[in-house]
Amino acid sequence: MSITKKDVEHIAHLARIELTEDEIKKFEKDLGGILDFVDQLSEVDASGTLPLAGGLFEGSLVTLEDEAREDKEVTPLGSPAELLDAAPKKEGGWVEVKSVF
Repeated sequence: MSITKKDVEHIAHLARIELTEDEIKKFEKDLGGILDFVDQLSEVDASGTLPLAGGLFEGSLVTLEDEAREDKEVTPLGSPAELLDAAPKKEGGWVEVKSVF
């Protein structure tokens, strides 16, 4: 399958990126090569191959099971007052942290 300049420009528009003429030519070649490889893969007989997905195999089906750990009560690291005292910066009974945004 071949990728045209128009295809590359459309993909770049969807991705909201600007490409130079040299980049467009490079991506025409690169994306075309990827699609050619995918075409080759579609010719491979994979009928006896199990899917690569996590889970337990039962015959040819893959079933996924949730594995959650058992809830356990843990010993606290200290009282709330001790934890607040251990904080490097505090103000008005609250721990002061750097802003995220």
